[in-house]
Amino acid sequence: MKTKFIALFSAILIAVTTSLSADEPSAAVTEMRGVITKIQAKLKDGKKTEADLAPEIKELDALAAKYKTSAPDDAAQILMMESSLYGQVLENETKADELVAQVKKDFPNSKAVAQMKRQEEAAKLSAGLKNGVVFPDFNEKDTAGKPLSIANYKGKVVLIDFWATWCGPCVAELPNVLQAYEKHHAAGFEIIGISLDSDAQKLAKFVKEKNMPWQQYFDGKGWGNKLAQQYGVNSIPATYLLDREGKIIGKGLRGEKLEEAVAAALAKK
Repeated sequence: MKTKFIALFSAILIAVTTSLSADEPSAAVTEMRGVITKIQAKLKDGKKTEADLAPEIKELDALAAKYKTSAPDDAAQILMMESSLYGQVLENETKADELVAQVKKDFPNSKAVAQMKRQEEAAKLSAGLKNGVVFPDFNEKDTAGKPLSIANYKGKVVLIDFWATWCGPCVAELPNVLQAYEKHHAAGFEIIGISLDSDAQKLAKFVKEKNMPWQQYFDGKGWGNKLAQQYGVNSIPATYLLDREGKIIGKGLRGEKLEEAVAAALAKK
């Protein structure tokens, strides 16, 4: 289980260093990256305990204190990184929560706190999308510039698929999605893809190579994707299967379960 958490934390490290990348990063970001690099090296060498990482934790604390006044956004991000370290690797949820509380108290107007608020709101939105609930519609344009909405598929069984070409589990599940589509499309099964990619050309190439004929929504904002934000999506793949009336009848269905649910929904008249 701990290996899974370490992999997740490594993904967080990559995401943070990417989000903080800039032509001229601040001094705080530059120093933070140095600490992150040392943490990554230790994790790679199997050094995973609080004692192993004590020097780096001390450095993070010192950096947060150093930049608390001159660069509050960076200081808040440093503490959030430390919170993730405690929560994901050291499995010390109490300390992780204490650091989050500290960020909220000391940096209430920081980008980190704003992001937390968005994530909390997203969680509320996602929790409301339960089986039996009509999936809220949207009106957008697909990658070809054509109108895209659930209403356009009235009377169809529809899979809303939040995904990305860079998402390993999404790509791994694609053969099952394609199989379900090929088997049931003629009977009234449709898919709406919502891509969290940021590269339009890469998405177009992937869709063509994998022969994915359904409509795709793409705005190039990655995790900031408009529809992902609208529906509280904070992990992918995230899928919602809708019946002919637009009601949710399944969430996160994969493999045979997806095909079976589609077949059952189509059998209902």
